[in-house]
Amino acid sequence: MNWVKKIGFFTAFIVPSATIIGFYLGGFWNALAIGLVFILIPLADYIIGQDPENLSEDESLQIAEAYYYRLITFVWTFFQVGFLLWGSYVVASVPLLWWEWILFTFSFALVTGGIGITVAHELGHKKSQIEQFYAKVLLMTVCYMHFIIEHNRGHHVHVATPKDPATSRKNEGFYGFWLRSVVGSYRSAWELEGQRLKRKVIPFWSWKNKMIGYSLFPFIFCAVLCIIAYAIGCSQAWLIIPFFLFQSFLAFSLLEIVNYIEHYGIVRKEIAPGRYERVNPMHSWNSNHRLSNYFLFQLQRHSDHHANAIKRYQVLKHYNESPQLPSGYPAMILLASFPPLWFKWMNPKLKAWEEAVYDKQ
Repeated sequence: MNWVKKIGFFTAFIVPSATIIGFYLGGFWNALAIGLVFILIPLADYIIGQDPENLSEDESLQIAEAYYYRLITFVWTFFQVGFLLWGSYVVASVPLLWWEWILFTFSFALVTGGIGITVAHELGHKKSQIEQFYAKVLLMTVCYMHFIIEHNRGHHVHVATPKDPATSRKNEGFYGFWLRSVVGSYRSAWELEGQRLKRKVIPFWSWKNKMIGYSLFPFIFCAVLCIIAYAIGCSQAWLIIPFFLFQSFLAFSLLEIVNYIEHYGIVRKEIAPGRYERVNPMHSWNSNHRLSNYFLFQLQRHSDHHANAIKRYQVLKHYNESPQLPSGYPAMILLASFPPLWFKWMNPKLKAWEEAVYDKQ
């Protein structure tokens, strides 16, 4: 892998830098990170273009084991915890106008949700205990720890079928999908954990039920932040509570709109009642836009991720046959926020995918 791409993955740290700089500049500068993500990156994606390059098999084997790429995700985990401590201190000690507070919190969520959950997603698919632990820490900071259960044991099993709450359906707008996915995924996580406990003959209501801790830890963490703020004399320590909850809401909403984009209208063929064809690279939308892929650790090469869930981000492949998004996720998030525009733009592309897949069967 060339040195440009190796350095490129560190561009993720530009977004929190913009949030911090915007805060200290004050006023409408608190929207600096928002402008970066939703204006500058889409423009750069358009200008720079796509990256269809794939590594050879020998290169993939070598680079997949390179510690450098794991180190970036580990550094991000420690950075995000520190970033959240800084953000909590800011809202607890610095008077902000209501609109500054909203801009700051939204910018903050672009970091914890747009990038932080992406890193948690990468780490949560790995088998090592340290990577699993770091994934849970990141998800705790956005009140979405159940994601590590439902995503791995639910979404990846049922993706592109009616059983998956995180698969958006044809002509389903994002806002209806958001409610169905948030509620359905949380319920699914409880059900999956209950099934695990039942197999091990462990009572549902026991300390071994991970969902109990996953539901409580974020609020305990928030309470600890408030106590620390009071202890060091912050005059507005109570504001940490709405800040933590609001940035969490925005962060996991970013996750859900990305889910919406990645799987819109894609359906696997039912080969028998309740049984579906195996997931392959045709079963999720893909994007190869170079810059946004750097910022998002190649999450946009989502087709290969679903076909090979354990594969590390640095070696994910592009497949020409995968359905392709017209832009990277930042621009697609804006489009999905306006359902009529989304349907007008994406339904013809979905129809082309349906014809390409089902006309051959």
